[in-house]
Amino acid sequence: MALVNVRRDVTDAFYRYKMEKLQTKIEGKGNGIKTVVTNLSSVAQSLARPGSYVIKYFGFELGAQTNIDPPDDRWIINGAHDAPKLQDYLDGFINKFVLCKKCKNPETDVVIKDGHILLDCKACGQRTEVDLRLKLSGFILKNQPRKGGKKDKAERRAAKKAKQQQQQNGNKENGHGSGGDDNSENGSNSTGDKNSDEGDPGSDDEFTRKITADAQVIDAPTEVKDDEWAVDMSEKAVKARQNQLPNEFRQKLVLGGAEDEDEDAEGGGSTAYDALGDWVQEEATKAGSIDKVDGIQVYIKAKELGIETKHRTVLVLAQTLFNENVITQIPKRAGIFKQLITSERHEKALLGGIERLLAAKGKKHPELMTTDKIVKILHQLYDKDLVSEEVVTKWGTKASKKYVDISTSKKIRRGAEPFLKWLEEAEEDDSDEE
Repeated sequence: MALVNVRRDVTDAFYRYKMEKLQTKIEGKGNGIKTVVTNLSSVAQSLARPGSYVIKYFGFELGAQTNIDPPDDRWIINGAHDAPKLQDYLDGFINKFVLCKKCKNPETDVVIKDGHILLDCKACGQRTEVDLRLKLSGFILKNQPRKGGKKDKAERRAAKKAKQQQQQNGNKENGHGSGGDDNSENGSNSTGDKNSDEGDPGSDDEFTRKITADAQVIDAPTEVKDDEWAVDMSEKAVKARQNQLPNEFRQKLVLGGAEDEDEDAEGGGSTAYDALGDWVQEEATKAGSIDKVDGIQVYIKAKELGIETKHRTVLVLAQTLFNENVITQIPKRAGIFKQLITSERHEKALLGGIERLLAAKGKKHPELMTTDKIVKILHQLYDKDLVSEEVVTKWGTKASKKYVDISTSKKIRRGAEPFLKWLEEAEEDDSDEE
């Protein structure tokens, strides 16, 4: 499914907010001709608005009758209307009823207060008012947005059960298959150890010893040469390095400010996280493969930038240290991630990074978005103690547009259902034994 930026005036390919392109189908003929918007529900979810708002807006703009609550998800506009024309009208809806008037961010909620329609922005905190003279404003006041209630949860639960029943046999195979992958990977690692001096990449003790040894080198000022200043973490050396940076980068290099502490902040321009991601990619290019990039040096680089304790560092590395071979790469990178992950927030960032990785790599490698692959990835993360049962279970209960568009987030969580079911059954078995 083709994706476009929610704000189509933004041409940045890496713009965070995406949605599906509208797709239409013309049915009937003569006076009975009508347009079915086949993916309106998905588009509306990406905008965090009810589908009825979007279809009604089209109706007002086109002067056509519409249905606002179709039981079969067939959103209909009377008359023949092509998708590009509706996409243009959708831009108007987004500008008037979705985007924050201050920061132009689509992360807004509709709030009805004292007969006014407010857009509550989760990005900048501003509340801006919608023009009540617009035709759709009257419709919104009469049809206030529903909050997630029992019906929504029941529908999700019913869909989840149906998916689990369809994959009942596959669940067992996935669980067994994941274990098989572990064995084969461990076997290949053992072979690799004989041919290299990297040691067991998944060994905490080995990784910790290396980190400790390198830290001693970093902390010893008498052993730092002029061409090795990058690992000197003294205050004087850090300031010297910052002074050598271009002015525009120096101003954007935020290491300990509010941006780092804000879980939802993505940051603008060049940041320490961008620098880390770019460095990893450059090292991978030099080495010929991401798998040849030394995890110790990655940790040292993060420490040099002062972000080795930040959850966003985990988010960046999940997208840069892994590629389409993520299933076999997780055991090899477990050591460095265990050093970086120290809280639930870090675990959530790891899962968010995996979501973005799957969304990006899944375009060329669609097999990554299959249930089998998603289950194996989660098994690896869980088996290597990179995510806890509590965090991954909570993550799996609700789709989020924080890291990817909402439709992709839902697809990933649907693929994760067999693993989540396995966790639930394992917990029930433990309770029975007690």
